[in-house]
Amino acid sequence: MKILHTADWHIGQRLHERSRLDEHKQFLDWLLNTIEERKVELLLVSGDIFDTSLPSAEATNLYYRFLYRLFNETAAYAVITAGNHDSARHLEAPREFLKMGRIHVVGLAAEVHECVFPFPPDNPRVMVAAVPYLLENDLRHLSYETVADRNKRYREWLKMFYADCVACMPAELPKILMGHLFVQGGTITDSERNIQIGGATAIRASDFPDSADYIALGHLHRPQAIEGANCPIRYSGSPIPLRFNETGYRKEVYLLELSDDGTLIQDKEIEIPIFKELCTVEGNEVDILWQARTQTWDGKYIQVKLKLEAPKVGISDEIRQAFSERGGDVLSVELELPEAEQGPIIPPGDFPDPEKIFKQFHKTKFEGNPPDETLTQTFSELLQLVEETQ
Repeated sequence: MKILHTADWHIGQRLHERSRLDEHKQFLDWLLNTIEERKVELLLVSGDIFDTSLPSAEATNLYYRFLYRLFNETAAYAVITAGNHDSARHLEAPREFLKMGRIHVVGLAAEVHECVFPFPPDNPRVMVAAVPYLLENDLRHLSYETVADRNKRYREWLKMFYADCVACMPAELPKILMGHLFVQGGTITDSERNIQIGGATAIRASDFPDSADYIALGHLHRPQAIEGANCPIRYSGSPIPLRFNETGYRKEVYLLELSDDGTLIQDKEIEIPIFKELCTVEGNEVDILWQARTQTWDGKYIQVKLKLEAPKVGISDEIRQAFSERGGDVLSVELELPEAEQGPIIPPGDFPDPEKIFKQFHKTKFEGNPPDETLTQTFSELLQLVEETQ
Protein backbone atom coordinates (compact mmCIF):
# COMPACT_ATOMS: atom_id res chain seq x y z
CA MET A 1 0.00 0.00 0.00
CA LYS A 2 1.40 3.40 -1.01
CA ILE A 3 0.70 6.53 1.02
CA LEU A 4 1.68 10.12 0.18
CA HIS A 5 2.30 12.70 2.92
CA THR A 6 2.12 16.45 2.24
CA ALA A 7 1.14 19.57 4.21
CA ASP A 8 1.19 23.37 4.40
CA TRP A 9 -0.19 24.15 0.97
CA HIS A 10 -1.16 27.70 2.01
CA ILE A 11 -3.41 28.15 -1.02
CA GLY A 12 -4.14 31.86 -1.50
CA GLN A 13 -0.80 33.03 -0.11
CA ARG A 14 0.60 36.23 -1.58
CA LEU A 15 4.26 37.24 -1.76
CA HIS A 16 4.70 41.01 -1.64
CA GLU A 17 1.12 41.26 -2.98
CA ARG A 18 1.81 38.85 -5.87
CA SER A 19 -0.73 36.05 -6.21
CA ARG A 20 0.66 32.48 -6.01
CA LEU A 21 -2.45 30.76 -7.39
CA ASP A 22 -0.71 29.78 -10.63
CA GLU A 23 2.08 28.09 -8.66
CA HIS A 24 -0.41 26.27 -6.45
CA LYS A 25 -2.35 25.10 -9.49
CA GLN A 26 0.84 23.72 -11.02
CA PHE A 27 1.67 21.97 -7.75
CA LEU A 28 -1.76 20.37 -7.46
CA ASP A 29 -1.56 19.22 -11.10
CA TRP A 30 1.86 17.71 -10.36
CA LEU A 31 0.54 16.10 -7.17
CA LEU A 32 -2.34 14.50 -9.01
CA ASN A 33 0.01 13.15 -11.69
CA THR A 34 2.32 11.79 -8.99
CA ILE A 35 -0.58 10.00 -7.28
CA GLU A 36 -1.56 8.41 -10.59
CA GLU A 37 1.97 7.47 -11.68
CA ARG A 38 3.01 6.06 -8.29
CA LYS A 39 -0.35 4.32 -7.78
CA VAL A 40 -0.85 6.04 -4.42
CA GLU A 41 -3.82 4.68 -2.48
CA LEU A 42 -3.96 7.21 0.36
CA LEU A 43 -3.16 10.94 0.45
CA LEU A 44 -2.44 12.63 3.81
CA VAL A 45 -2.53 16.44 4.08
CA SER A 46 -1.45 17.61 7.54
CA GLY A 47 -2.96 21.06 7.89
CA ASP A 48 -2.75 24.64 6.55
CA ILE A 49 -4.64 23.96 3.36
CA PHE A 50 -5.30 27.69 3.01
CA ASP A 51 -3.18 30.68 3.97
CA THR A 52 -6.02 32.45 5.80
CA SER A 53 -9.15 31.44 7.64
CA LEU A 54 -11.22 33.30 5.03
CA PRO A 55 -9.74 32.20 1.68
CA SER A 56 -10.73 33.92 -1.53
CA ALA A 57 -13.23 32.42 -3.94
CA GLU A 58 -10.37 31.69 -6.35
CA ALA A 59 -8.37 29.81 -3.70
CA THR A 60 -11.42 27.84 -2.57
CA ASN A 61 -12.29 26.96 -6.16
CA LEU A 62 -8.76 25.67 -6.80
CA TYR A 63 -8.94 23.42 -3.72
CA TYR A 64 -12.30 21.87 -4.59
CA ARG A 65 -11.37 21.37 -8.23
CA PHE A 66 -8.38 19.34 -7.04
CA LEU A 67 -10.58 17.23 -4.75
CA TYR A 68 -13.00 16.57 -7.61
CA ARG A 69 -10.19 15.46 -9.90
CA LEU A 70 -8.72 13.29 -7.12
CA PHE A 71 -12.07 11.50 -6.85
CA ASN A 72 -12.80 11.39 -10.57
CA GLU A 73 -9.37 10.50 -11.96
CA THR A 74 -7.88 8.25 -9.25
CA ALA A 75 -8.98 5.56 -6.82
CA ALA A 76 -7.13 7.15 -3.90
CA TYR A 77 -8.54 7.99 -0.50
CA ALA A 78 -7.59 11.28 1.18
CA VAL A 79 -7.35 12.52 4.76
CA ILE A 80 -7.17 16.29 5.25
CA THR A 81 -6.78 18.06 8.60
CA ALA A 82 -7.05 21.71 9.59
CA GLY A 83 -3.97 23.75 10.51
CA ASN A 84 -3.61 26.94 12.49
CA HIS A 85 -4.17 29.05 9.35
CA ASP A 86 -7.40 27.27 8.44
CA SER A 87 -10.88 27.87 9.71
CA ALA A 88 -11.68 24.45 11.15
CA ARG A 89 -15.43 24.92 10.70
CA HIS A 90 -15.08 26.27 7.18
CA LEU A 91 -12.83 23.39 6.15
CA GLU A 92 -15.00 20.61 7.47
CA ALA A 93 -18.38 22.12 6.53
CA PRO A 94 -18.78 19.73 3.54
CA ARG A 95 -17.37 16.81 5.55
CA GLU A 96 -20.29 14.41 5.08
CA PHE A 97 -20.56 15.20 1.38
CA LEU A 98 -16.82 14.68 0.78
CA LYS A 99 -16.96 11.28 2.49
CA MET A 100 -18.90 10.05 -0.54
CA GLY A 101 -15.85 10.93 -2.62
CA ARG A 102 -13.39 8.97 -0.42
CA ILE A 103 -12.20 12.22 1.17
CA HIS A 104 -12.15 12.59 4.96
CA VAL A 105 -11.76 16.09 6.38
CA VAL A 106 -11.20 16.76 10.09
CA GLY A 107 -11.32 20.37 11.26
CA LEU A 108 -12.48 19.94 14.87
CA ALA A 109 -11.53 17.14 17.21
CA ALA A 110 -14.00 17.08 20.07
CA GLU A 111 -13.99 13.29 20.27
CA VAL A 112 -11.23 10.79 19.53
CA HIS A 113 -13.47 8.56 17.42
CA GLU A 114 -14.00 11.45 14.99
CA CYS A 115 -10.28 11.37 14.12
CA VAL A 116 -9.59 7.65 13.64
CA PHE A 117 -10.09 6.03 10.23
CA PRO A 118 -9.33 2.58 8.74
CA PHE A 119 -8.13 2.34 5.14
CA PRO A 120 -9.46 0.87 2.97
CA PRO A 121 -12.71 1.01 4.98
CA ASP A 122 -14.00 -2.38 3.80
CA ASN A 123 -10.71 -4.25 4.26
CA PRO A 124 -8.48 -2.20 6.60
CA ARG A 125 -4.74 -2.38 6.08
CA VAL A 126 -3.71 0.77 7.95
CA MET A 127 -5.17 3.01 10.68
CA VAL A 128 -4.90 6.80 10.56
CA ALA A 129 -5.34 9.24 13.45
CA ALA A 130 -6.24 12.50 11.67
CA VAL A 131 -5.52 14.99 14.46
CA PRO A 132 -5.97 18.66 13.42
CA TYR A 133 -4.41 21.70 15.05
CA LEU A 134 -5.51 21.61 18.68
CA LEU A 135 -6.04 25.02 20.22
CA GLU A 136 -4.64 25.70 23.65
CA ASN A 137 -7.72 27.86 24.21
CA ASP A 138 -9.81 24.67 24.20
CA LEU A 139 -8.31 23.75 27.56
CA ARG A 140 -10.57 24.34 30.53
CA HIS A 141 -9.62 27.57 32.30
CA LEU A 142 -8.03 27.23 35.73
CA SER A 143 -7.77 30.25 38.00
CA TYR A 144 -4.31 31.31 39.20
CA GLU A 145 -2.58 28.90 36.79
CA THR A 146 0.90 30.00 35.68
CA VAL A 147 1.92 30.04 32.02
CA ALA A 148 4.37 27.20 32.64
CA ASP A 149 1.69 25.09 34.30
CA ARG A 150 -0.76 25.73 31.46
CA ASN A 151 1.89 24.81 28.87
CA LYS A 152 2.59 21.59 30.71
CA ARG A 153 -1.13 20.80 30.88
CA TYR A 154 -1.47 21.46 27.13
CA ARG A 155 1.38 19.07 26.38
CA GLU A 156 -0.18 16.40 28.58
CA TRP A 157 -3.49 16.89 26.77
CA LEU A 158 -1.81 16.28 23.41
CA LYS A 159 -0.06 13.16 24.74
CA MET A 160 -3.33 11.80 26.09
CA PHE A 161 -5.23 12.58 22.89
CA TYR A 162 -2.77 10.64 20.75
CA ALA A 163 -2.69 7.80 23.26
CA ASP A 164 -6.49 7.58 23.17
CA CYS A 165 -6.43 7.51 19.35
CA VAL A 166 -4.02 4.58 19.34
CA ALA A 167 -5.96 2.80 22.07
CA CYS A 168 -9.02 2.49 19.83
CA MET A 169 -7.05 1.05 16.89
CA PRO A 170 -6.65 -2.69 16.24
CA ALA A 171 -3.28 -3.78 17.61
CA GLU A 172 -2.36 -5.79 14.51
CA LEU A 173 -2.69 -2.91 12.00
CA PRO A 174 0.03 -0.29 11.29
CA LYS A 175 -0.71 3.13 12.75
CA ILE A 176 -0.11 6.54 11.19
CA LEU A 177 -0.57 9.67 13.31
CA MET A 178 -1.15 13.07 11.74
CA GLY A 179 -0.60 16.40 13.46
CA HIS A 180 -0.13 20.11 12.94
CA LEU A 181 2.18 21.28 15.71
CA PHE A 182 5.76 22.09 16.67
CA VAL A 183 7.96 19.27 17.93
CA GLN A 184 11.13 20.24 19.79
CA GLY A 185 14.15 19.78 17.56
CA GLY A 186 12.41 21.08 14.45
CA THR A 187 13.99 23.78 12.28
CA ILE A 188 11.90 26.83 11.43
CA THR A 189 12.36 29.11 8.42
CA ASP A 190 10.85 32.41 9.70
CA SER A 191 7.94 32.11 7.25
CA GLU A 192 5.89 30.18 9.80
CA ARG A 193 3.55 32.20 11.98
CA ASN A 194 2.35 31.45 15.50
CA ILE A 195 5.30 29.20 16.33
CA GLN A 196 6.29 29.18 19.99
CA ILE A 197 9.59 27.43 20.43
CA GLY A 198 9.57 25.83 23.85
CA GLY A 199 6.10 27.20 24.51
CA ALA A 200 2.64 25.78 24.52
CA THR A 201 2.77 24.56 20.95
CA ALA A 202 5.95 22.53 21.45
CA ILE A 203 5.93 18.87 22.41
CA ARG A 204 8.66 16.23 22.38
CA ALA A 205 9.17 13.33 20.02
CA SER A 206 8.91 10.95 22.97
CA ASP A 207 5.38 12.22 23.69
CA PHE A 208 3.97 10.23 20.76
CA PRO A 209 2.80 6.65 21.47
CA ASP A 210 5.47 3.99 21.06
CA SER A 211 3.20 1.83 18.92
CA ALA A 212 2.97 4.40 16.08
CA ASP A 213 4.56 3.40 12.77
CA TYR A 214 4.79 6.82 11.13
CA ILE A 215 4.01 10.38 12.23
CA ALA A 216 2.96 12.74 9.40
CA LEU A 217 3.31 16.35 10.54
CA GLY A 218 2.64 19.82 9.22
CA HIS A 219 3.44 23.32 10.54
CA LEU A 220 7.14 23.68 9.69
CA HIS A 221 7.90 24.67 6.11
CA ARG A 222 11.28 22.95 5.73
CA PRO A 223 11.09 19.19 4.97
CA GLN A 224 12.78 17.39 7.85
CA ALA A 225 12.91 14.39 10.12
CA ILE A 226 12.74 14.61 13.92
CA GLU A 227 14.88 12.27 15.99
CA GLY A 228 13.97 10.75 19.33
CA ALA A 229 11.08 8.37 18.60
CA ASN A 230 10.68 4.70 17.76
CA CYS A 231 9.24 5.50 14.32
CA PRO A 232 9.84 8.08 11.57
CA ILE A 233 8.60 11.58 12.39
CA ARG A 234 8.43 13.72 9.27
CA TYR A 235 7.53 17.29 8.37
CA SER A 236 6.80 17.33 4.64
CA GLY A 237 7.15 21.13 4.50
CA SER A 238 5.39 23.55 2.17
CA PRO A 239 5.24 22.63 -1.54
CA ILE A 240 6.37 26.07 -2.76
CA PRO A 241 8.77 28.54 -1.08
CA LEU A 242 6.60 30.99 0.83
CA ARG A 243 9.44 33.47 1.43
CA PHE A 244 12.76 34.22 -0.20
CA ASN A 245 14.56 32.58 2.73
CA GLU A 246 13.07 29.20 1.73
CA THR A 247 15.03 28.90 -1.50
CA GLY A 248 18.13 27.24 -0.03
CA TYR A 249 16.65 23.73 0.10
CA ARG A 250 14.41 21.58 -2.06
CA LYS A 251 10.71 21.07 -1.49
CA GLU A 252 9.40 17.53 -1.02
CA VAL A 253 6.54 15.16 -0.36
CA TYR A 254 7.03 11.79 1.34
CA LEU A 255 6.01 8.47 -0.15
CA LEU A 256 5.40 5.58 2.28
CA GLU A 257 5.05 1.97 1.30
CA LEU A 258 3.55 -0.72 3.52
CA SER A 259 4.05 -4.42 2.89
CA ASP A 260 1.19 -6.92 2.89
CA ASP A 261 1.92 -7.76 6.53
CA GLY A 262 1.72 -4.07 7.54
CA THR A 263 5.46 -3.41 7.81
CA LEU A 264 6.73 0.00 6.74
CA ILE A 265 9.05 -0.91 3.87
CA GLN A 266 10.27 2.59 3.08
CA ASP A 267 9.54 6.27 3.32
CA LYS A 268 11.33 8.24 0.65
CA GLU A 269 11.36 11.81 -0.52
CA ILE A 270 9.97 12.94 -3.86
CA GLU A 271 11.31 16.31 -4.92
CA ILE A 272 8.72 18.87 -6.02
CA PRO A 273 9.58 20.83 -9.19
CA ILE A 274 10.20 24.57 -8.98
CA PHE A 275 7.20 26.28 -10.51
CA LYS A 276 8.38 29.87 -9.99
CA GLU A 277 11.99 30.65 -9.15
CA LEU A 278 12.70 33.06 -6.29
CA CYS A 279 16.07 34.84 -6.47
CA THR A 280 17.97 37.14 -4.13
CA VAL A 281 20.49 39.54 -5.69
CA GLU A 282 22.94 41.41 -3.45
CA GLY A 283 25.58 44.06 -4.06
CA ASN A 284 26.18 47.73 -4.77
CA GLU A 285 24.44 49.73 -7.48
CA VAL A 286 26.96 48.87 -10.21
CA ASP A 287 26.99 45.14 -9.41
CA ILE A 288 23.21 44.80 -9.31
CA LEU A 289 22.57 46.77 -12.51
CA TRP A 290 25.28 44.73 -14.29
CA GLN A 291 23.62 41.47 -13.20
CA ALA A 292 20.21 42.77 -14.22
CA ARG A 293 21.35 43.69 -17.73
CA THR A 294 23.60 40.71 -18.49
CA GLN A 295 21.51 37.76 -17.28
CA THR A 296 18.14 36.31 -18.19
CA TRP A 297 15.45 36.70 -15.53
CA ASP A 298 12.42 35.39 -17.40
CA GLY A 299 9.54 34.52 -15.05
CA LYS A 300 11.57 34.98 -11.84
CA TYR A 301 10.60 36.79 -8.66
CA ILE A 302 13.53 38.83 -7.39
CA GLN A 303 14.51 40.27 -4.03
CA VAL A 304 17.23 42.93 -4.25
CA LYS A 305 19.52 43.79 -1.34
CA LEU A 306 21.24 47.02 -2.35
CA LYS A 307 24.23 48.56 -0.57
CA LEU A 308 24.52 52.34 -0.90
CA GLU A 309 26.92 54.88 0.57
CA ALA A 310 24.14 57.48 0.66
CA PRO A 311 20.43 57.62 -0.24
CA LYS A 312 19.74 58.01 -3.95
CA VAL A 313 16.42 59.14 -5.34
CA GLY A 314 14.90 56.85 -7.97
CA ILE A 315 17.39 54.00 -7.65
CA SER A 316 14.68 51.44 -6.77
CA ASP A 317 12.71 52.31 -9.91
CA GLU A 318 15.86 52.09 -12.03
CA ILE A 319 16.65 48.62 -10.68
CA ARG A 320 13.08 47.38 -11.18
CA GLN A 321 13.13 48.63 -14.77
CA ALA A 322 16.49 46.98 -15.50
CA PHE A 323 15.29 43.57 -14.33
CA SER A 324 11.93 43.99 -16.03
CA GLU A 325 13.64 44.52 -19.39
CA ARG A 326 15.19 41.05 -18.97
CA GLY A 327 11.92 39.38 -17.94
CA GLY A 328 12.26 39.58 -14.15
CA ASP A 329 9.84 40.88 -11.55
CA VAL A 330 11.45 42.67 -8.59
CA LEU A 331 9.20 42.25 -5.55
CA SER A 332 11.32 44.17 -3.05
CA VAL A 333 14.39 46.41 -2.88
CA GLU A 334 16.03 46.48 0.53
CA LEU A 335 18.49 49.35 1.07
CA GLU A 336 21.55 48.97 3.27
CA LEU A 337 23.15 52.29 4.25
CA PRO A 338 26.22 52.97 6.41
CA GLU A 339 25.47 53.26 10.08
CA ALA A 340 24.81 56.84 11.12
CA GLU A 341 27.55 58.55 13.10
CA GLN A 342 26.86 59.16 16.75
CA GLY A 343 25.48 62.63 17.39
CA PRO A 344 26.82 65.10 19.91
CA ILE A 345 26.76 64.08 23.55
CA ILE A 346 24.93 66.75 25.53
CA PRO A 347 25.29 66.83 29.31
CA PRO A 348 21.92 66.50 31.10
CA GLY A 349 22.50 69.83 32.78
CA ASP A 350 22.35 71.58 29.42
CA PHE A 351 18.89 70.31 28.52
CA PRO A 352 17.03 73.35 29.95
CA ASP A 353 18.99 75.74 27.64
CA PRO A 354 17.96 75.09 24.00
CA GLU A 355 20.37 77.74 22.69
CA LYS A 356 23.36 75.93 24.19
CA ILE A 357 22.14 72.67 22.63
CA PHE A 358 21.77 74.39 19.25
CA LYS A 359 25.29 75.89 19.37
CA GLN A 360 26.89 72.59 20.37
CA PHE A 361 25.01 70.74 17.62
CA HIS A 362 26.17 73.31 15.05
CA LYS A 363 29.82 72.94 16.13
CA THR A 364 29.60 69.15 15.87
CA LYS A 365 27.94 69.25 12.46
CA PHE A 366 30.14 71.96 10.91
CA GLU A 367 33.70 71.11 11.96
CA GLY A 368 33.71 73.10 15.22
CA ASN A 369 32.38 76.34 13.76
CA PRO A 370 29.75 78.11 15.91
CA PRO A 371 26.59 79.52 14.25
CA ASP A 372 26.82 83.14 13.08
CA GLU A 373 24.80 85.92 14.70
CA THR A 374 22.05 85.85 12.06
CA LEU A 375 21.46 82.10 12.49
CA THR A 376 21.57 82.40 16.26
CA GLN A 377 19.07 85.28 16.19
CA THR A 378 16.74 83.28 13.87
CA PHE A 379 16.86 80.30 16.22
CA SER A 380 16.03 82.56 19.20
CA GLU A 381 13.04 84.02 17.36
CA LEU A 382 11.75 80.56 16.44
CA LEU A 383 12.17 79.44 20.02
CA GLN A 384 10.19 82.45 21.23
CA LEU A 385 7.39 81.70 18.77
CA VAL A 386 7.16 78.13 20.02
CA GLU A 387 7.05 79.24 23.63
CA GLU A 388 4.28 81.79 22.88
CA THR A 389 2.07 79.20 21.20
CA GLN A 390 2.28 76.74 24.10
